[in-house]
Amino acid sequence: MSLSKIFCPKFLPKHLLASAKVVTNSGDCIYKPRRHLSSSDVQFAKLAQEKKPDWNRAVSEAEKIVGYPTSFLSLRWLLSDEIANVALHLRKLVGSNHPLLKTAKGLLYNGKNNMQAWGLIVLLISKAAGHSADIPDMEQDKAAGVLHSQRALAEVTEMIRTSHLVHKGLVNLQPPNNVDASGDMMFGNKIALLSGDYLLSNSSIELANLRNQELVELMSSAVRDLTEAEFVGPRDRQNNPLPAKPKAKQVEYKQFIENNLEPLIVSEALGNAQAEWTLRNVLNAGSLLGKSCQGTLKLAGHSEDLQEKGYLFGKHLALAWQACLDREPFQPGSSGSFSLVCAPLMFTLQNKPELYEHIEKGLENVDEVDYDLLRAEVLEGPGLELTKKLQKEHSQAALKVLNELPASDARTALANIIAAVQES
Repeated sequence: MSLSKIFCPKFLPKHLLASAKVVTNSGDCIYKPRRHLSSSDVQFAKLAQEKKPDWNRAVSEAEKIVGYPTSFLSLRWLLSDEIANVALHLRKLVGSNHPLLKTAKGLLYNGKNNMQAWGLIVLLISKAAGHSADIPDMEQDKAAGVLHSQRALAEVTEMIRTSHLVHKGLVNLQPPNNVDASGDMMFGNKIALLSGDYLLSNSSIELANLRNQELVELMSSAVRDLTEAEFVGPRDRQNNPLPAKPKAKQVEYKQFIENNLEPLIVSEALGNAQAEWTLRNVLNAGSLLGKSCQGTLKLAGHSEDLQEKGYLFGKHLALAWQACLDREPFQPGSSGSFSLVCAPLMFTLQNKPELYEHIEKGLENVDEVDYDLLRAEVLEGPGLELTKKLQKEHSQAALKVLNELPASDARTALANIIAAVQES
């Protein structure tokens, strides 16, 4: 079939013919759409380029818009003496099964659990919202369409996030768990502790250099929330989280929105599947991304109302992202362990409380839990459908906030990222 036939009107859908102009040139049919598509049409046209939105494509296109890689691991950072030494020491841990190796792999893994895309999201929301007219030219990165201070905040966000994940890789070697005959685990702990401290201290220096007291207070509360997330609910001896025992009577739990600087109330959420999952993941992820988006709008001189919407956007996007990741261990052919505080399992426990006796077997060590049995129960119960519904709710909530911003390439890129998460 010739190209002329492909673009002939009779091969086109009727809804396209209504807005098309056909020109005959040497007997060939040529389709020329009129240039009056709205921004929403363009947005959804881009989303519909593939049958299923692709995560890697969405992130790659977003990078081009702000001129920023998905990680602060720039050449400047990688070539520093401190990181070069850490890389050499990490080689000694190969084969030791230390959790730090898994964290390092996660930093480089190119998938939906890519923890480095957070800085990219902060810059995209920065560009999508724009900045006030009184920002001096010297503070603007006109090529990328963001402020230099916003780019610094994006790096701070990733450094805080990464330092937290590295610190979580510490292994409890206190008796009776001290079985580190080779000393590899203790060595890994030292590397994890010092590497995490290095990142956190550098993030504090960069944050202080922005010279914005309100922003420092906001981001400090996000670090507090990350820390508090490690003390929510029951834990095993290695501090792996376990869900709280389901409550017979469910009480509605309302998240704080008016003043997100205040700590969240933990006790009221425990035992309520959706409230507990939301609380854990707001503390562990949503708070940092939400407050980073709020902070970047503060740097741009936007109103408090828009700053609050930035917080809601980041929080809902982080929760939708986590709900998407929680479903992955239950895909066909999956096996092995998974997080015991993932949404599908927590919803299943809420629906079938007698299963909690299997969770209690992991109070000493989560490895004692029968994961195959729990996976089978999740697949038979309502957990996966409720998680998908939860994911959709947070995706739509994030998209609703996003659509209040002016139409732009940055807004479309964020919509593509939300679609890639929602459709997975």
